[in-house]
Amino acid sequence: MLLTRTIPFDISRTAAGAAQQRTVPMDVSRTDGELLVQLDLPGVRADSIDLEVERDVLTVRAQRPSRREGASPVVTERPTGAFTRRLRLGQNLDTDNISADYTDGVLTLRLPVTEKAKPRKILVGQGGTAA
Repeated sequence: MLLTRTIPFDISRTAAGAAQQRTVPMDVSRTDGELLVQLDLPGVRADSIDLEVERDVLTVRAQRPSRREGASPVVTERPTGAFTRRLRLGQNLDTDNISADYTDGVLTLRLPVTEKAKPRKILVGQGGTAA
């Protein structure tokens, strides 16, 4: 298995004191050669995104800035502050060659699949003739 588990990990407190779980929405798809992970991070500056791989866990951290000073919120549906998403990676991913791109509020991670995990054809030989 390539991506064994995803864990939304950041928990913050609302003004009323109730726990609110903030996650980063994502899509994951697979091709023969890679796992493609796309995380929605609208309003986040690229330089506030931090990616780290430790053992079999990829951690994505990002910071969305606070709302403008002096403005009175009327509706606030987009959370601000720190976000964290952790992905537990399978053994068949090449974590040394992960690439990342941030365009139009979407962080795209490409996690290559190791050669041994890629699908391959097995040739079937034809035995000798029976006597």
